[in-house]
Amino acid sequence: MAMKKPSAQEIQQIVDSLSAQEVVALALTLGNIDSPAGHEREAGEYIFSWLDERSFEPRKVGLSPERFNVVGRLRGSGDGPTLIFNSHMDTSVAADELWSTTHAADPIYHKAWQEGEFLFGNGVCNDKGAMAAWLVACDTIRRSGLKLAGDLLLTAVVGEIGLEPVDEYPAPTYMAKEFGTRYVLNRGFVGDFALVAEGTDFHVGWTEAGKAFFKIRVFGEEPPVYTPYVTRASAVSPNAIVRVVPVIQRIEAWAKEYEAKNRYESPGGIVEPRVSIGAIRGGLPYKITKTSQVCALYLDVRITPAQNPEEVRRELGKVLAGVGVPFDFELYTYRRAYDGVQGYGSKGGNEKLLSAIGSAHKAMFGQEPECCLPQHTSMWRDINVFHEAGIPGVMYGPGISLFGGLSAIKAEELVRAAKLYTWIALESCGSAG
Repeated sequence: MAMKKPSAQEIQQIVDSLSAQEVVALALTLGNIDSPAGHEREAGEYIFSWLDERSFEPRKVGLSPERFNVVGRLRGSGDGPTLIFNSHMDTSVAADELWSTTHAADPIYHKAWQEGEFLFGNGVCNDKGAMAAWLVACDTIRRSGLKLAGDLLLTAVVGEIGLEPVDEYPAPTYMAKEFGTRYVLNRGFVGDFALVAEGTDFHVGWTEAGKAFFKIRVFGEEPPVYTPYVTRASAVSPNAIVRVVPVIQRIEAWAKEYEAKNRYESPGGIVEPRVSIGAIRGGLPYKITKTSQVCALYLDVRITPAQNPEEVRRELGKVLAGVGVPFDFELYTYRRAYDGVQGYGSKGGNEKLLSAIGSAHKAMFGQEPECCLPQHTSMWRDINVFHEAGIPGVMYGPGISLFGGLSAIKAEELVRAAKLYTWIALESCGSAG
């Protein structure tokens, strides 16, 4: 049975049958299942049941019973390509993280609700709203009775936000990306191309930053100095916590130089590799009568597809050496950046998917989609994992947030996304002729 392309009229008829109410209801339901990274099981169980009730042949695919990915499939005739839809279940803030996040228990991080035209909730914005959109899109196609030529592979994954192993936070509990999309692909759930449904304001991109995490230790005077003996006579403090201040200042100055020097442009997107001090540890709160001997900084350095992590390591080493305080440092996490499967923005197999996205976008907005903004392509998203596996991927999804802080999205944006995903799936996979 040969593959054929459904007509625009056929596609539009199916798109028009999509239920906006169902999209909003599912987004709110998923958003009200709290699933901070490491605790995705309840969300996974719900998605599994949802898929099972609709005959999507769901599978639980995971390294851990508590952290499994959910994979569903809408089978085609076998004559067309397989399109993967991908979104993550995990969210970024756990309610008990009050020690590091002032408003960690705020409902905005754990609940979802509607006020007028807006849906509120961090989980809806990142990334369950987009997930709800493609779930309903695939179900709309199933209900239409149209037999696709290719398969639709539905992947709801854990660990996209990630928890990187470091210090007393070891694997396997802290394994970041290994639990999620990478594990799904390694288990054989692959396709011809992937649509990573993350917030992009309906722009397209297929380039994404990598990251290098460094631990920097600054050392104080040995032996430590008892508080009554601490003086200000020396220009250099014996306290590692105090010594870290000029280190922070130098890193902040270097960050501006680094970001400007390494800005990366390609047809698939622009990467502006940001640098951020994400954590600091020094001293013991119950033992503060002597100067701290060690203070550690944890540095997030984003890298571009053109960079070598060893070059970044050497450059950072020179920066730190110039401060004039004793230190050591190590690279404890490295995740490569990708610029498409074939490099430098090459579409490399994305042509069919990009064409489908272009057709859907033009039908919805009256024009071709624009390239992703740098803030979209300067993150780490699971499109890197697909490119690592040789599967061409495109990022394309609704607006990231309104009111700042990943807190709200318009309901109509999610409905639009669902209609667009319906069109994209129909055109990408074709119909059985």
